[in-house]
Amino acid sequence: MTQRHLDRLLSPRSVAVFGASDKPARVGTTVWRNLVEGGFKGRLAPVNPRLSELDGARCHPDLAALPFVPDLAVLCTPPATIAPLVAELGERGTRAAIVVTAGLTPQQKQAALDAARPYVLRLLGPNCIGVLSPHLGLNASFTQARARPGELALVSQSGALLTALLDWANTERIGFSHLISLGEHMDVDFGDLLDHLATERHTRAILLYIESITSPRKFMSAARAAARAKPVIVVKAGRAAAGIRAAASHTGALAGEDIVFDAAIRRAGMLRVDTLKELFIAAETLARFRDNRSAELMVMTNGGGAGVMVADAASALGVKLAQPSEALLRRLDAVLPPNWSHGNPIDIIGDAPARRYVDTLDALLDAPEAGALLFVHAPTAIVPSRDIAEACAPRIAAQRGRVMSCWLGGATIAPARRLFEEAGIADYETPEEAVRAFALMQTYRRNQAVLRQTPAASAAAEPDLPRARRLIDAALGAGRPWLDEVDAKDLLDAYGIPVIATRRVPATPEAAAAAAREIDGPVALKIVSPDILHKSDAGGVRLDLHGDEAVRGAAVDMLERLRRERPQARIDGFSVQAMARRPHAQELIVGTHVDAIFGPVLLFGQGGTAVEVLGDRAVALPPLNRALARELIDRTRVARLLAGYRDRPPAQLDALCDALIAVARMLADLPELAELDINPLWADECGVLALDARVHLSAARPAGVASFAVRPYPGELERRLAWQGRSVVMRPIRPEDEALHREFLEAADPEDLRMRFFEAPHTLSHDELARMTQIDYEREMAFVVIDTEAPGGPRTLGVARLARDPDNVDAEFAVMVRSDLKGRGLGRLLIQALLDYAASRGTQRIVGYVLRENRAMLALVKALGFECRADLNEPSEIMFVSRRLAPA
Repeated sequence: MTQRHLDRLLSPRSVAVFGASDKPARVGTTVWRNLVEGGFKGRLAPVNPRLSELDGARCHPDLAALPFVPDLAVLCTPPATIAPLVAELGERGTRAAIVVTAGLTPQQKQAALDAARPYVLRLLGPNCIGVLSPHLGLNASFTQARARPGELALVSQSGALLTALLDWANTERIGFSHLISLGEHMDVDFGDLLDHLATERHTRAILLYIESITSPRKFMSAARAAARAKPVIVVKAGRAAAGIRAAASHTGALAGEDIVFDAAIRRAGMLRVDTLKELFIAAETLARFRDNRSAELMVMTNGGGAGVMVADAASALGVKLAQPSEALLRRLDAVLPPNWSHGNPIDIIGDAPARRYVDTLDALLDAPEAGALLFVHAPTAIVPSRDIAEACAPRIAAQRGRVMSCWLGGATIAPARRLFEEAGIADYETPEEAVRAFALMQTYRRNQAVLRQTPAASAAAEPDLPRARRLIDAALGAGRPWLDEVDAKDLLDAYGIPVIATRRVPATPEAAAAAAREIDGPVALKIVSPDILHKSDAGGVRLDLHGDEAVRGAAVDMLERLRRERPQARIDGFSVQAMARRPHAQELIVGTHVDAIFGPVLLFGQGGTAVEVLGDRAVALPPLNRALARELIDRTRVARLLAGYRDRPPAQLDALCDALIAVARMLADLPELAELDINPLWADECGVLALDARVHLSAARPAGVASFAVRPYPGELERRLAWQGRSVVMRPIRPEDEALHREFLEAADPEDLRMRFFEAPHTLSHDELARMTQIDYEREMAFVVIDTEAPGGPRTLGVARLARDPDNVDAEFAVMVRSDLKGRGLGRLLIQALLDYAASRGTQRIVGYVLRENRAMLALVKALGFECRADLNEPSEIMFVSRRLAPA
């Protein structure tokens, strides 16, 4: 199920509690009393056959006796009663239920789901605390405290964490739009709630506590959509190394499940925090400091020691302290004692009266370079902290999105801290905590930038897929799950990744020497064995061999050692290759692995034989483009070496990005690709070169597009068409199309833009264009028609968009063609492509909104079988058009 009827769960008009009780320490007792005392204005009814009245309300024996159909049912009855009760509720018309009851068996949970499905009755739980929606006075839970109304939504798999956060938030005067305990999430899950909360008007930011993900592609689509609309902060249990397994490949050993979860959070544009404390900090920051966009921090304090603490924390977390301008320094000189710090942190000296605080604040808030300001105060016996707070709070409150505060101490500064909190100013217990909060917001903005970054076009060549398939089919047909080095390099070469030429010869010293004679210069000799994966560890690699005798001797030594130390290993032969000479090359590793939750992943980092020891790696979810590949590289320490240093020129990063994109393409094209290691992959000013590779195959087909957490570009939908005497391409839009799309919209007649967007034309920002070109192919589609042979280069002739709701019931369409090409059939062509695509995806109905004055569009959609009518929920000048679809 999806987000249907979640409004009944989170914003019900009526609630019934089944198992409501008057007995102490019963869940049903607490839930009922929380509902009654919470101030819910809708209808309430307790259900319990033992009671005729409960807390002054009439108690009903069963559902049939209820005088109304509840929007929401809260079930606190024994496990065996849940499924029959759900079936009865669904038939009566209830569409949401909270299953507070714990202890349901798998069979009982399945029975409840089966009972709910015919009615699309949404089930939260089981074994959950419930739901709070403070703006409605709804407390359908057994929490110990009420919640303040606010704009933060919390979704938690842990009931204990939810109650702890609620208790803390009440102390800090932070409110919530919703608090939702998922419990065992047999139906309603994170993806459903993210979809709902992304557009829910009471929610400004979303907090998640996650222990497990069950539907990764659904989660990623919902998370990416929500993160584009509002901040999403995640704390994930299980950072420990328990999830990292011993693996045959380096990548399998390095790509543990937690680093993959990090990659998923980053890819979705969300922010991950490590601890419950940091979630609290993030909540405080989002509530009171979210709108600040500063990259640097200015610090104002009355104590030099406190300033040093801030500077140390900033250095450790990579936070840059702002440099005061000459104009700001002169203004501060005029209001501060001669012995002030004359730099950032700005120490206004411990004897500062309230007036000095105010004058300094005014100077800093007027200075554009001050950006974000951290106000740190240590109590003194000279001026009461409360006096300082009373003087400063009004000025800060007027610009509270720029100021963070830290009142050092306990009871002495409590009144001052309370004044700042009441003014809505973000406040932290320690300087380190405040700097950490600022660093978290910087990380969040970086993740958002990655979500919206426009990539450059990749220069990677189209792969030779038939050649790759022959290699894989031959290996699996022969029962070989590992490609040997020669075949592995042949696979890389089929995908355009440069490799060093390698020859496979029989396992004799003479054959190795003969192959070496045909190579000009020194060679590398390696063993070929399906039973020896890490060849250097087994003595199966010899480098820089000169001449026949050296090669022959090395081969003899290698065979003797392997017979002595690995007598069971099969020896299929030797590989002989020329020694590469690239003195500036940096050894890297590029690999793939299939994660148990998020499917195929890519790993990049510093390579070589000590790759696990170095641990310098980063992980990303495919698919990749150049922007995502570059971001993956930048998250490693080796990126600084690749940028060049001393006499080493910078590496060709575009070539490295294209190699990463090619490996990601392999994961999509080759479902049998279980693991891959390219180690080392050399990178230097000349490009990249793969020296060694291992490929593990599986007939179970663990990779492939179907296993991706993020649906890749659907290249199979590209087609070339003959239109109006010219050859054009119709294809899905790509992130790289931003420049083309800008030109297309800027060339449009202003009236055409008004007809399309229902508003006066304006200059489109990068974020708006990124949203148009960086779509989620799982839920959206945008077909563009490109004239690839136009004078001056390719140009967009038309675009048609389709946005499916998460339930895949309705999909809203829009279409626009170049102003000078209207009336030539391009719009019909594009809309028909959308109709065919929607039908192929099982969408039930395609809908749209058209201005009543747009007669040409209304005539076109009527000709294509759409119904047109006025919509009472829309302005009178807008017509609603729709067409039912038969699934393909």
